Amino acid sequence: MAEHAEHGRLVSAIRPGVFCLGIATLDYVYSVETMPTRGEKYRSRALAVVGGGCAGNASVAIARLGGACWLATRLADDLPGNEIVAELNAEGVDTRFARRVEGRRSPVSAIVVDAQGERMVISYSDPAMPEDTDWLPTSLPEGAGSVLADTRWGGGALAALKLARAAGVPGVLDGDRRPPHPDLVGTASHVAFSQQALAEISGEEDPRIGLAKVAAGVSTWLAVTLGKEGVLYIEGGEVRHIPAFPVEAVDTLGAGDVWHGAFALALAEGQGEVEAIRFASAAAAIKCTRFGGRSGTPGRDEVERFLSEAGR
Repeated sequence: MAEHAEHGRLVSAIRPGVFCLGIATLDYVYSVETMPTRGEKYRSRALAVVGGGCAGNASVAIARLGGACWLATRLADDLPGNEIVAELNAEGVDTRFARRVEGRRSPVSAIVVDAQGERMVISYSDPAMPEDTDWLPTSLPEGAGSVLADTRWGGGALAALKLARAAGVPGVLDGDRRPPHPDLVGTASHVAFSQQALAEISGEEDPRIGLAKVAAGVSTWLAVTLGKEGVLYIEGGEVRHIPAFPVEAVDTLGAGDVWHGAFALALAEGQGEVEAIRFASAAAAIKCTRFGGRSGTPGRDEVERFLSEAGR
């Protein structure tokens, strides 16, 4: 079997992979001491210009963690779109399914990160970007062992999750926003909500109550990521908790996306959900210790060493 070097490690040319679908952006990330609160000038201590977006960040995480990755996304035929695709390709992400649309604008974001690692995001996505899905593949690429979709394009996410069901592989929904299509949660095999999205869909502020409420209506495996508070998930009809790894956060931007990418890859590799949560949480924790959005995403060796040292 052929092998090649990637991100400092030897990787088999045939490896488990994840088909990702969703948003990819170009991010301008500014580091400040405190979050702006008034309409005046502020000076940034550092600037990172880096690709972003839920699916974009997740796909890079998958590639850095040693997985094959294909990204289906909608971009304009413009300079930001060129930068987004070039960076993804440089990371080893297969962008053959990146659609380029003339006359539109690619997604961009301005992001402010304070000294505590918290962030404020101002994003733009072209509302006239086509919603049709007939250009998407009719079957998964060879080697795709799972699917990961975000909620930014409901029709595309549903199509991708249906491909996962047809192939008999896990279909993961990154529920960082309220799902825009009523069938998304039921079509996915796994859904990991953000705390805000879970509150919106369940009508409950307590994530334990909200998770149990949503789980009562579907057979889908459900979880909610709570940042430094860890992850809640449903097992055997009960809400269970896995704590986060304690780290000193420098920049939380993209941590949730890294978590979802690592989780989907772990499932593609045949790991169980609990093992996949720990793997994903370790990858996200390491990312939080580094400024610059997804540029701080760790490689596989780093995550495995982190888990070994943590004893989990």
